[in-house]
Amino acid sequence: MRALILSWEYPPIVEGGLARHVRKLSEQLVAQDVEVHVLSRGDESMPAEEDLEGVVVHRVREPRRPRDLGEFVAWVEHMNADMLAAGVELGDRFDFDLVHGHDWLVAAAGDHLARRFRCPLVVTIHATEYGRHQGWVDKHPQSYIHGVERWMANRAERVITCSHYMRDHVADVYDLEESRISVIPNGIDPLDLQPVDDLERLRGQFAAPHERLVVLVGRLVYEKGFQLALEALPGIIEQVGGVRFLVAGSGTHERALRHQAEELGLDGHGTFLGWIGDDVLHSLYRIADLCVVPSIYEPFGLVALEAMASGCPCIVADTGGLREIVPGDETVGLRFNGGDAEHLGIMIERLLTDEPLRERLVAEASEHVLRFDWADVARQTAKVYAHLRGARV
Repeated sequence: MRALILSWEYPPIVEGGLARHVRKLSEQLVAQDVEVHVLSRGDESMPAEEDLEGVVVHRVREPRRPRDLGEFVAWVEHMNADMLAAGVELGDRFDFDLVHGHDWLVAAAGDHLARRFRCPLVVTIHATEYGRHQGWVDKHPQSYIHGVERWMANRAERVITCSHYMRDHVADVYDLEESRISVIPNGIDPLDLQPVDDLERLRGQFAAPHERLVVLVGRLVYEKGFQLALEALPGIIEQVGGVRFLVAGSGTHERALRHQAEELGLDGHGTFLGWIGDDVLHSLYRIADLCVVPSIYEPFGLVALEAMASGCPCIVADTGGLREIVPGDETVGLRFNGGDAEHLGIMIERLLTDEPLRERLVAEASEHVLRFDWADVARQTAKVYAHLRGARV
């Protein structure tokens, strides 16, 4: 079995969770005796082709990224044209059994290559434009992206989603039969979550020993719901006292969140860290007393898994894929009513003031996260591949 996987990012290019997902999946597929070639983008410092942990990575020189969001679609089209040309050359060297594309950013190249190779097309939809914008996809570029995603989903022989919530969402939004969609959760490897050495010193930068530290991690975009957590914090600080917060990430909503924090009088109670590397991120989970994942739209909930695997108790919104990460029985984490800042405040206060509850959640969560094993994710994906193997279009 030989698979060509397309992704717009692959380490060392990491702009979000997609790069890490494709890397771990590809490496574990190799362990399942799948020959994996990844076609992605790179710069002049990266080799055009190299073997990384058994995965053959092919990189095309990425076009210069525009700053204007309106020009982003043209940039993606340019990138797909370059990936298509590189993929055609790969097809002259290798006989691929299938093409596997990740999200709309590589949809055009994936479709053309699958047709050229006369092999099945598998697509993983990690999130949808419809979901990210709460259904407001009537204007460019959202309308364009939504159209590409719909076409891509209906073109593929098999669609993979990371949660049952996303399966239902994709089937509904793109008018797709659920029988064509496989649910394969994202994975996590606790051994990857290595912190920096001096955690005590790091914590001392953000909180005194007697203070509680609440961490928010992710892209600073509206659908992540960080505005709800900020809204809840003044009441928590008044009721509990000695509470500080950290916001780790960057994104288009950052300025609005900083302004909101200032308006709420939170400037002296926390820090916006901006984008941080994995080592510092993994350390934040270790020094925090609580991780809050307040998403309005969340296909899966990797931040919650990472926090739980790092021994940090979690409160998550009762929405989307988070329901499948954190059950509603309060065994591994707590849930609050999605979109309800007041209820979030109540749950934060409860968890910060109940030490036995925190200890119990941490203990249970350490076992719970083992269910999301990358080897199992790869086995399920390889089964999808095997089912489609030999299908010609």
